[in-house]
Amino acid sequence: MDSTLSTFVSLDGDNLAIQDWPLDPETSLRGVVLLVHGLGEHAGRYDLVAHQLNNWGFAVRGYDQYGHGDSGGPRGGLPTDSRLLDDLADIVDSTRVRMASGTPLILLGHSLGGLVAARFVALGLRPVEALVLSSPALDPGLTWLQKLLLAIVPKLAPNLRVGNGLDPALISHDPAVVAAYRADKRVHDRISGRLARFIADSGPATLAQAPDWKVPTLLLYAGADQLVNPAGSRAFAAAAPKKVVSSRCFEALYHEIFNELKPAPVFAELRAWLDARF
Repeated sequence: MDSTLSTFVSLDGDNLAIQDWPLDPETSLRGVVLLVHGLGEHAGRYDLVAHQLNNWGFAVRGYDQYGHGDSGGPRGGLPTDSRLLDDLADIVDSTRVRMASGTPLILLGHSLGGLVAARFVALGLRPVEALVLSSPALDPGLTWLQKLLLAIVPKLAPNLRVGNGLDPALISHDPAVVAAYRADKRVHDRISGRLARFIADSGPATLAQAPDWKVPTLLLYAGADQLVNPAGSRAFAAAAPKKVVSSRCFEALYHEIFNELKPAPVFAELRAWLDARF
């Protein structure tokens, strides 16, 4: 079925754009997947992933994070340190209200969205039945100079927004994906000092909690990723309980593993993991 668009009003009055991919009424519902997108992008870029999940019996909901896509806020801005986590909690609550009792809710986060979803689970802000991480930004791969700047800029100018430095050519080996990303008017390249600080702090804090991980999690990441450091995912997989966290590295792939030239193995891994649990 076609996706539907709506608006969610957050507790402070800002609008968050919501996109739902419902199931055909004749399809039996296995669960609901809540998508959390990456830095500079928006939920609409996950149409292919959503329709695959629909085909497997999962309804899908995505939203544009604060400062992204069609949601409110300056592009790449962040008014408070916890804003992205607070918004995810609000969206989880509103999604639960729409779900029948006993229906599983699965978070699927990519890149920054993977970090937000993982931090959300680590802090236990709301219960979810499972978590899927796609190339999560657990280690943004900062240079010593970037680390030095992050120690200073967020304190002096937390709302200063600059280019995020991400090279679109490195999101995928598929030229069509890269071209579409470059042409997408809802994609931006801004990041504020406070958002950069959130990313830099949340990765290590989440990794430190990996040994105590309790929510069933599938970690899928790209070995040739040049936008986030895959060492963060490797460290998380090594530290987390093997009975709780399953991981798979796709050595030759770039950052957007679901948007690569040959994504079939990635989707197969996701489907097998979902089939084993739902």
